[in-house]
Amino acid sequence: MSTPKPYTYVTAVLRGGVIRLDVAFSTSEVGVLAAVTDNKRPFLDLATPEAQVSVSTTGGGPVTEQDVSLAREIFNAAARYLTDCERLHAEQAAGPTLPGLDEIPA
Repeated sequence: MSTPKPYTYVTAVLRGGVIRLDVAFSTSEVGVLAAVTDNKRPFLDLATPEAQVSVSTTGGGPVTEQDVSLAREIFNAAARYLTDCERLHAEQAAGPTLPGLDEIPA
């Protein structure tokens, strides 16, 4: 079995006159930055050397209720991602088990 290597995958699709960009960061080498610009516009950046994704307020303007709602969705999704990563990492660290081994009396 080969060892997975980190990668960033970026695709652009033009369908029916609409362009869709997809970015997949499959690497732990993602830079994450959250800050507020001088004109009081919050933003969130995810970046690798190959690609960057930025999220900011609607139209780059003042913060709307929809912007706050989106920020909550991002926060909740990131918390779920963290929980899943921690759980799976702990399971992998425990190592493989043999079927029936846990049923053997001590």
